[in-house]
Amino acid sequence: KTKIGYLPENNPLYTDMYVREFLEFIAGIHKISGEAKKRRVDEMIEITGLTVERKKKIAELSKGYRQRVGLAQALIHNPDVLILDEPTSGLDPNQIVEIRNLISEIGKEKTVMLSTHIMQEVEAICQRAIIINNGKIVADGNTKNLSLDTFNKIIIKVEFDRSVEKEELLKIQGIKTLKKVSETSWEIETDGKIDLRKEIFNFAVHNQLTVLTIQQEEQKLEKIFQQLTKK
Repeated sequence: KTKIGYLPENNPLYTDMYVREFLEFIAGIHKISGEAKKRRVDEMIEITGLTVERKKKIAELSKGYRQRVGLAQALIHNPDVLILDEPTSGLDPNQIVEIRNLISEIGKEKTVMLSTHIMQEVEAICQRAIIINNGKIVADGNTKNLSLDTFNKIIIKVEFDRSVEKEELLKIQGIKTLKKVSETSWEIETDGKIDLRKEIFNFAVHNQLTVLTIQQEEQKLEKIFQQLTKK
């Protein structure tokens, strides 16, 4: 238990207590006392951006600042792992950005496990995603790998400075399908086994072409989630 910090979705707080008072109370529960308690509470107040609000009662705080208090109490005993359940639920857009940024900063020092149904949250914060369906892990990896594992393809959009014949482009190793978007633009599908962008640049040099734009399209995590969990 000492290695884990937890912030549940409903974020239970003693709203009649002052911010600092509450954090000192939580520190005491974790058997932090004396000067060590004062230092740790001061540190948590600074890290979670509660300095201005530290003398207020929790009942007086906005939902965003209450979440900060929740994060501070989850971190007070310096756990190795932080578990967060829907940490931005009920927050307004500005508060969501603030809490996401705070979680990202915490993640530089600790392992943060995030439980959420908001896929944009995962994309904004997480380096690794695990998708669970009916109690079973159906995907585990970063967004790029999940996209490739789920759809078995990568889409690359490329624009040259002049028109290119389809037959010429098909000479590039690794192309599965080609779709002409405009006179000079193509949408290329690959199986992802090799980085086709390098091959495209080599092709352009060999054929005295200039690559104006090249973009590898990654599937949104929401689409991957839908694909893996649909009935």
